[in-house]
Amino acid sequence: MPKTVIISDTTCLILLEKIGCLDILKGLFGQIIITSIVADEFGGITPDWILIEDPSVHSQFKSLKIIVDDGEASSIALALEKPNSMVIIDDLAGRKLASYLDLELTGTLGILKMAKVNKVIEDIQPIVEAIRKTNFRISERLLKALLAE
Repeated sequence: MPKTVIISDTTCLILLEKIGCLDILKGLFGQIIITSIVADEFGGITPDWILIEDPSVHSQFKSLKIIVDDGEASSIALALEKPNSMVIIDDLAGRKLASYLDLELTGTLGILKMAKVNKVIEDIQPIVEAIRKTNFRISERLLKALLAE
């Protein structure tokens, strides 16, 4: 993987933790960055490969949180400050905002696809089945498309 700074919002972390697959992020990227707001939303102790850093421009965060929740706003604000960054966001409003701001972006399903391509995981199917058993909302169409690839 190229030396991209990976910044994650909360949903991906909570979902992967819930199904026992948080280490996929470590295997794929080595380390990721989250903001202190995301760390608070995640709860508990974060692994040592997850760094915590906050955006330095507080006014930017305040402007973004008018549109999206605090975790997404802080993640997007930090990504705007970091050249060569990619933000992991699953929420539609957050994805639309990140895309509008020309940020490189992916979601949890994109992470699973990258993990399969990069041989971090052997099979996506059992992970998708575990996700289906959670309260994570995702369209069957997207899941089927991922599995078909």
